This record gives sequence, C-alpha cells and structure tokens, in this order.
Amino acid sequence: MTMTRQDEDAIRALQGLEDGRSSVRLRAALAVGTTPDPRFVDKLIERCAVEPEFFVRDMLTWALTRHPLSMTLPGLLREVRSERAQARSQALHTLSKIGDRQAWPAITRALLSDADDEVARSAWRTAVVLVPEGEESGLAAVLATQLGRGERETQLSLSRALVALGEVVLPALRAATTAPDRRVRTHAVATERLLRDPDAGFEFAVEEAKRVVALGGSGQEGR
Repeated sequence: MTMTRQDEDAIRALQGLEDGRSSVRLRAALAVGTTPDPRFVDKLIERCAVEPEFFVRDMLTWALTRHPLSMTLPGLLREVRSERAQARSQALHTLSKIGDRQAWPAITRALLSDADDEVARSAWRTAVVLVPEGEESGLAAVLATQLGRGERETQLSLSRALVALGEVVLPALRAATTAPDRRVRTHAVATERLLRDPDAGFEFAVEEAKRVVALGGSGQEGR
C-alpha cells in the first residue's frame, strides 16, 4: 500500500513528539493541533505524562483541545487516576481547558486533596471551571479543608479558586477562621480579604490576616 503525504506527515509529527530537542517537540505538537487526527490522541495524552518542558506540555494540551471530546475524554479520565503525578496534573489542566462538565464526576475529593501540590492545584482550578450550578457550596466546603496547606504559590492557587466561586464560599471561610491551626486561620482570613477586595493583592491580604490572627481576631470583628 502506498503511503500518502498525509500519512507521512502524521508519522513525522508523532516521531517529533519524542525528539530530544524541546523546540522540535514544540513544533510537532503545534503541527498535530493544527491538523487534528484521531491517530494523534493517544500519543498526545501519553506525552503529557512525561514531557519535561512546561511550554511543550501547554502546546500538547492545546493540541488535545483541537480534537473532538469523544476522542479525548476517555483517555483524560483514565489519566486523572494515574499513579504518575504529572499525568494526573496535566490531564486535569487539559480538562479545565476543554471545559466540558461531563468530566465533573472525575474531580474527586481525593484529587482535590492530592498529596502532590501540583496535582491538587490543577484539581482546584479544574473544579472551579467544571462545577455544576448548585454544587458550588459543596465544592467550597471541600476546598476549605485545604486551607493552610503548602507554601505561597499553593496557598495563592487555593485562594484564587475559592474567590472564583464567589460569596458562596463565605460560610466555609468563616468556619475556618476559628480552626485550631493558625496557618488555616490566617489563610482563611486572607482569602476573605481577597474576596472582598480582589485588587488588594495576596501578599497584602496575608500580612493583614497575620496581624488579625496575632491579635486573636477572626476577621469578623465589627460586622
């Protein structure tokens, strides 16, 4: 059987995704996304799990969004259960970019509290995008269990996710301001500050929250 030009291009692109040079992998991912083909989907998903370069992973995600959901969703849902943290994180990121709520049931409590910070952060962002109307309060309650976790970037990611849900997060935040853990209380107060004044900035909100908590307050005084 004679190989067509399209077949040759497909083989070249698939080979390019595993090239040792990141620039070649980037161009290959761009080519795959520019000319979507069902033959690419499994390789794109597989590559997401091991690709070391952030900007190449982002192009892989873009290429996946260019393919029909019916072709990408099964593999992505499989990946969020992978033992490899990067596979889980990148699959979640891709689901957030696709934005189809069919994927919502896959955003489990286990993922939202994943031991790997990158996976958890991806899960928080994805959950906010996919949460069905009416389930925001339940999501806020689960997210609030992660308050006080990690360093600045992780805490900022969680605060952004909570703020994106809007006023529905207030009961969970206010409950957390009385938690035994000082880090939890501080993070909760800072997140509420950001909700009220998004322009204040996270650093300012945290410093203000630290002062409030140090003085024995909960941020609810005078309301």
